[in-house]
Amino acid sequence: MHLQNISLINFKNYSQVELEFSARINCFVGNNGVGKTNILDAIHYLSLSKSFFNSIDSQNIKYDEDFFVIQGAFLRGDTRENIYCSSKRNRKKQFKRNKKEYHRLADHIGLLPVVMISPADSNLITGGSDERRKFINAVISQYDRNYLNDLIQYNKALAQRNKLLKDFARSGMFDAESLELWDEQLIPLSKKIYTKRIDFIDKLVPVFQKYYDSIALGKESVGLVYQSHHHDADFSDVFKNALDKDRILQYTTRGIHKDDLVLELNGYQINRVGSQGQQKTYLVALKFAKYEFIKEVSGFNPILLLDDVFDKFDASRVTQIIQLVSENQFGQIFITDTHQSRLEKILSELSADYRLFRINKEIVEIEGIME
Repeated sequence: MHLQNISLINFKNYSQVELEFSARINCFVGNNGVGKTNILDAIHYLSLSKSFFNSIDSQNIKYDEDFFVIQGAFLRGDTRENIYCSSKRNRKKQFKRNKKEYHRLADHIGLLPVVMISPADSNLITGGSDERRKFINAVISQYDRNYLNDLIQYNKALAQRNKLLKDFARSGMFDAESLELWDEQLIPLSKKIYTKRIDFIDKLVPVFQKYYDSIALGKESVGLVYQSHHHDADFSDVFKNALDKDRILQYTTRGIHKDDLVLELNGYQINRVGSQGQQKTYLVALKFAKYEFIKEVSGFNPILLLDDVFDKFDASRVTQIIQLVSENQFGQIFITDTHQSRLEKILSELSADYRLFRINKEIVEIEGIME
């Protein structure tokens, strides 16, 4: 699977641009702030129906314009998939596959798998548990439609339970039976989500270790420890045991929506013991493991988006990453970097086809093609 071309109108800093891509490696070089990352984010939009960086669609519209449009043609196996996305201010986003609009955006997830590696991934280490749950959910949702549907239903029921807790506090009246109705919906959904998360993490760890070894060329061990209230309590007891606290705080304090993933290096939390270089290597390896996992279960090579991942890596590690992704187990790759000479030197030593685009604000020039 690969993206053949893309066109942007009023998307972020671009008034209008059309690009044709190599099926293997595509590189965007230029100074910081010229819009390299915005092209990768447009690809992310077409693949997952949303921005990697900004969840508010209207904020991705070019300044002083009223709408944006992103269109792209993917080749998925022998089938051409034309994807259209548009957003107008104060209007609902439109998303179409082969000119047919989706009734639910969730139905698009998994069709065109993608993995983004970005400096923003540092939030997985420095951010709260919600960042790490997003990581888990994003991976499983790209290959398991039932998981995504269960997660959507869980969040809807959770919102209603939280609303009920606030209503109880406001009115001074408590109705246990009303709350139990929502618990009865949450419990079976919790079981399914929890079970799939356990299975995913167990299978991901050895793949993660393999990629960390390939990049770091060392003997360090990495680990992912899944934390959940459901490890030590029956699913129904989790809600019952927290009821008094829930009533005081007016929201559901325990459940799979509070799960966390502890990121370990040599048995210790990496945010406490890992150097900047180790943390960056850890995150890149984790995303490569995500890539391989999605590939194995979906049957398609995801598109790989590498956004400025070489910053603060030494030359040997940059070369190691480029050589790794140029191998046949990876499909189409998009890379951004500020150092054109660095990329050209590495790419010249590879046998893979590539296109290199030089970006200067809205001007996108093809500096070199090898196909």
